[in-house]
Amino acid sequence: MNNSDITKEKLVKFFESGCKKKENWKIGTEHEKFGFRKKNLKPINFQDIQVIFKSLEEKFGWAKVTENDLIIGLKKNLSSISLEPGGQIELSGAPLCNLFETCREVNSHHSELSLVSDPLDIDYMGIGFLPKWDLDDIETVPKARYKIMKNYMTKKGKHGLDMMHRTTTIQANLDYESEIDMKNKFRVSLAIQPAVIALYANSPFFSGKLSKFLSYRSWVWKNTDNDRCGVLPMVFDESFSFESYVDYALSVPMYFIKRNEHYYDFSGCSFRDFINQKKPFESFQITMKDWEDHLTTIFPEVRLKKYLEFRGADGGPWSNVCALPAFWVGLLYDQKNLEELSDIITKWNINQIVKFYDEVASVGLQAKTPDGKNLKVFIKELLNRSKQGLDRRNIKNSNKNESIFLDPLFEILNKGESQAEIWKKMYYDMWEKNVDFIYKENYFGK
Repeated sequence: MNNSDITKEKLVKFFESGCKKKENWKIGTEHEKFGFRKKNLKPINFQDIQVIFKSLEEKFGWAKVTENDLIIGLKKNLSSISLEPGGQIELSGAPLCNLFETCREVNSHHSELSLVSDPLDIDYMGIGFLPKWDLDDIETVPKARYKIMKNYMTKKGKHGLDMMHRTTTIQANLDYESEIDMKNKFRVSLAIQPAVIALYANSPFFSGKLSKFLSYRSWVWKNTDNDRCGVLPMVFDESFSFESYVDYALSVPMYFIKRNEHYYDFSGCSFRDFINQKKPFESFQITMKDWEDHLTTIFPEVRLKKYLEFRGADGGPWSNVCALPAFWVGLLYDQKNLEELSDIITKWNINQIVKFYDEVASVGLQAKTPDGKNLKVFIKELLNRSKQGLDRRNIKNSNKNESIFLDPLFEILNKGESQAEIWKKMYYDMWEKNVDFIYKENYFGK
């Protein structure tokens, strides 16, 4: 393919090709977790991961993905297991038809990972930010792209390396039917995602200390790289479109180009210059795979691919993994909810929404919505709406519909405090300010 074959119009068509009829909409779920050795609480290293991945391959039929003869991931059917830079293990789930299938996938992964890790005296925690260890205690996964990213991060925000090595998240991925549908889902999800951050707030610690944030992970992401992270104001413009997102992505500095097994460092260069074959790209023939790779290096709070990714939640216990896609499916796959929420958020402006994100990272459920409403009241409204949307979907298993997966979120709301607030109380009242106890709580396996 010649460089002239890759045009801006083709990049727009890339997103257009993601449009799917409602009956073909799927649900994708991704979740990361920290592995640690129970004996000394230290993070697992890459050698540990090699053993774990080899066992998953041999015992459960996963196919290995290698780089320089090292196992850096696994694939099975449409699912994959990958590694974040600090050794966080991530399951990127298959696109599935309903939440019962999603939860079976999550539970199967949990079971398999436990069976191969227990004999190694290794356990896992779902938490938004690693509570105890410093960057110097964490080994960077030897993937070429991470070396490029690591070098570039030091030139950008203050916490890029923290983001890479010490954060985890839960993510839900949903489809869109048309450009208009994408626009509505993008706007609503971007505006109300702070409610999810507050519900999922689960990262009050860093380096063994209590921070000033309930979601320290959210604050770290805000201070990672303003070129590629955060809230996208253009989404709330009336003219927002697939083309708008292409223009945005073209303006985000690149990290690399991959050819065969080699990564070429083009960090800071313009993808727009790449299309036009300007310096320093003269000798490289551009492909659509380059575009797809570039899109994976853009990290806004909601991200567009051939589907929408909702990226705001702290890592948490296994039950919270199933709850996140349930929350979004009930709201965004239900036309009544989508239209009514669209009407509500049109009254909010971008400055109010950005402030909303800042406040929930700090005070969680005590924040106010952009229109001054008590956040707990608003979340109750959202959860009730989501439940009604899932009831209307009426997909059942053993006479229960998908709304049962919202139960962990209703429980948080009924308690009136997030897990981060519970950790803070335990830190002062029970642990004598020693975060080692967080590794021993019977929480992460729930």
